[in-house]
Amino acid sequence: MTIYIGNLSFDAEIEDIVGVFSSYGEVTNCKLPLERETGRKRGFAFVDMGDEAQEQKAIDDLQDVEWMGRAIRVTKARPKNN
Repeated sequence: MTIYIGNLSFDAEIEDIVGVFSSYGEVTNCKLPLERETGRKRGFAFVDMGDEAQEQKAIDDLQDVEWMGRAIRVTKARPKNN
């Protein structure tokens, strides 16, 4: 399962995100997408964790928490429609 983190501060870096989520368990992957044209952050990220129970705990605990000045949205990521 992949976790979607929305409404991220544009100051957030991969290391910051991994730091928050690693307190819930092992983070196996973190992606912080950038805009193609400008290279700027898009304001959201994706995190994969090693254990589904830890992922759910992170989602439950971090949903609508203020982090870096913004109330982040933390949900299960939906599959990408190609």
